[in-house]
Amino acid sequence: MDNVVNAEITEGGEGQTFDIPQPKAPRGFITKIATAQFGVVGALYTPILVTLALRIAQVDPDNEAGSLSIVLATGALFALFANPLFGRLSDRTRSRFGRRRPWMVGGVVAGLIGLTLIAFAQTIPIILIGWVITQCAYNACLSSMQATVADLVPSNQLGKVSGAIGFAQTAPAIVCIPIATLMPGAQLKFLLPALFAVAAVAFFAISLPDRQVSEQRDRFSIKEFIGSLWTNPVEHRDFGWAWICRFLVSFGAMAPPAYLFYYLTADFGLSEDDAVGQVTLLIMVSYVVMAGAALVGGWLSDRIAARKPFLIASSLVQFVGLVVLAAAPDLWTIMLSQVLVGIGGGIFFAVDMAVMTEVLPNKADAAKDLGVMNIAVVLPQVLAPTVAVFILGGTDNYVLFFVVTAVVSLCGTFTVPRIRGIR
Repeated sequence: MDNVVNAEITEGGEGQTFDIPQPKAPRGFITKIATAQFGVVGALYTPILVTLALRIAQVDPDNEAGSLSIVLATGALFALFANPLFGRLSDRTRSRFGRRRPWMVGGVVAGLIGLTLIAFAQTIPIILIGWVITQCAYNACLSSMQATVADLVPSNQLGKVSGAIGFAQTAPAIVCIPIATLMPGAQLKFLLPALFAVAAVAFFAISLPDRQVSEQRDRFSIKEFIGSLWTNPVEHRDFGWAWICRFLVSFGAMAPPAYLFYYLTADFGLSEDDAVGQVTLLIMVSYVVMAGAALVGGWLSDRIAARKPFLIASSLVQFVGLVVLAAAPDLWTIMLSQVLVGIGGGIFFAVDMAVMTEVLPNKADAAKDLGVMNIAVVLPQVLAPTVAVFILGGTDNYVLFFVVTAVVSLCGTFTVPRIRGIR
């Protein structure tokens, strides 16, 4: 049954109250976009977390760590620009296929080409080229896909959609990584997730009611390109504060996991083999909890029609989890910390998409502005290693590093009251 709101009219001196159905997202939209998001994120993050390192180790075993760092950093740098740039192009697209569908389908197909290149590459430069293509292609797909939420979803369903997308962003770590690890041969490890992504995006794109844009816009210029990377935070304060909140919470979530292995070997004396197994378990537990919290939190956010309490709670819970990690006396306490961090991250994902959509300055430029907002997630991936080097300084002071990331995450709490356009 449709959600309804009460309205009152006056006719002949007598008031009449009647119900007006509130708008709803297209039938099946939530399931389809979550499936598509799952497919694309799985194809993109499985290499980042597992298979790219394995492939580089096969091609360049003598310098695998250095080569992996170069490939990942270059890919992240291109992703930083690709998401808002392709989002701007999506906003400007005039075609009989709509303005989002061409970039979703083209992006996921180009992503398949990039991962195929990596799967069969015999040199690091070819892997690097393949990874740049992959990052640009999947970011083009994601930027246009996420813009369909602003195009088609009313505010009373944003929490459910945000929770479903949050689940789809975390579930690949639970499902895709173990499957890819078990697949025989380098080719299948890359091609299976990429082919599933193509099928999932096609499932979403075919039935998408993607409206055509008839208005003519000015020619795309250097000024337009630079504008693709920027949304004025002074003119659009809610957008600016939401961007800062997203950056701070994302930094707190993304910086520590890469250093768990070193923390366990340096501070707890685990062997390398034991540390690898323990880190895998910790990350899996964290992502399982995160996925569940995202689904529940998104539903609850719509029920109480509020987003701010979830943003504040996510920052606080993540802060506590990181402090527990820093002060952990044993492995069971570290496990508890990852459960808390997972809950905090899940609560954040539950309302993340909803908040981004509700603070957009102009829905006509939704994909571009969402791309700018996504810089807040990509930038911590670039800055975290630099901050880690500065704090650690050749030492094993991981406790201080985790405390610093906890404080950064906590700072996100103080930005939430300043986002005045949401409850």
